[in-house]
Amino acid sequence: MRNFARNQMDDIGQLIGLDELLNHQIVDTFASTATSEQSWTEKIWSAMVRKDGTLSIDFGLGRYHNRGVMDGWAAVSRGSEQWTVRANRELRDDPTITSVGPLTYEIIEPLHKVRYVLAKNEHQPIAYDITFTSAMPPFFEDRHKQREQDGFRIGSDVIRYHQIGTPSGWVEIEGERIEVKPEEWTEYRDHSWGTRLDVGAHNPDVRPSSDFGDVKFGEGEFVLVWSPFMLTAPNGESHAYHFYYMAKQGRIFYSSGYRNYPDGRQEKVARVRPELRYDDKTRRLLGGRVHFDMMQGGSHTVEVEVMGTSGVHLGPGLYLGFDGKKHGSWKGPLEVEGERFADTLDVPTLRRIRQLRDCPIRVTEGDATGYGIMETIIHGAHPELGLTAENSLT
Repeated sequence: MRNFARNQMDDIGQLIGLDELLNHQIVDTFASTATSEQSWTEKIWSAMVRKDGTLSIDFGLGRYHNRGVMDGWAAVSRGSEQWTVRANRELRDDPTITSVGPLTYEIIEPLHKVRYVLAKNEHQPIAYDITFTSAMPPFFEDRHKQREQDGFRIGSDVIRYHQIGTPSGWVEIEGERIEVKPEEWTEYRDHSWGTRLDVGAHNPDVRPSSDFGDVKFGEGEFVLVWSPFMLTAPNGESHAYHFYYMAKQGRIFYSSGYRNYPDGRQEKVARVRPELRYDDKTRRLLGGRVHFDMMQGGSHTVEVEVMGTSGVHLGPGLYLGFDGKKHGSWKGPLEVEGERFADTLDVPTLRRIRQLRDCPIRVTEGDATGYGIMETIIHGAHPELGLTAENSLT
């Protein structure tokens, strides 16, 4: 897309090719956002998991408009091994470019078909080329609006939609190419934008907060569960659930849940009641059930079974930070790096990569069965679950 010379007017942003279209929604050009907040983020994420839990793939891309940064990451998990590649670059004039280093995100058909590519690179022996095809329309989660603990600054004001589908293509690990067959895999993707928690390194002249990734994150009791999954009955009819549940010191401060249908209908969940089990040593999910009390009455219970030991840990993708690195940090024109972890069940490794993980799950509700992923964080002591304070992980 052609770009034009920088506008010399101080109060109007640069004119770019997107401004030729009839899609403006603020009184400025597409070179500007409605806020100068440095944590403004637009983010793409997807997890692809083989249903038997032996192999998992993740992709992420973030645009930090007011930081002048685009970064991304790709990872492959095979059993307890994980390879991760990260890339970071300065924003170019053309905001339609959705690639950074060896990573590329391509919209083939909006809201239905997208493509993720990790090209062969010198940093880790992984590559893939995968196309997502939707099985259901996209669904919004409830807006995540959260103030800092002092009640003044809004730390999060994000909207997010997620979508269920199937991947097809290939993944390569250490020279071995593996076909990604839609019938053997499931995929979940999301797209979010707004003022986001955990962006950039902490500014030393701003009071630290205790939100995601900050100085005191991981202290005390904290529980997070995020999960999308789809179930299919013997007659072929499908429905899906999505929920996002967070509690601190036993108090629920964010909960969003819906039962979704292929025709776009949503039934709101009034209360989500996770009844899950965790390993005390690794804080990994072991299984359990989730109860959904519906807004219009009635309740549904879904049994959750963990599949295999794979599942990409998001820490090396900079979720909650990794080795002092944070999302949206300026790295110059281009930086590409990565690493391999031989055993993500190793506790010293877990303390480095954190417990947040895209865990493959099999779900059952009555005679309907299906697959999905579940992300969990559980900090502190939880005697009712057999979890001890000394084994807590961030």
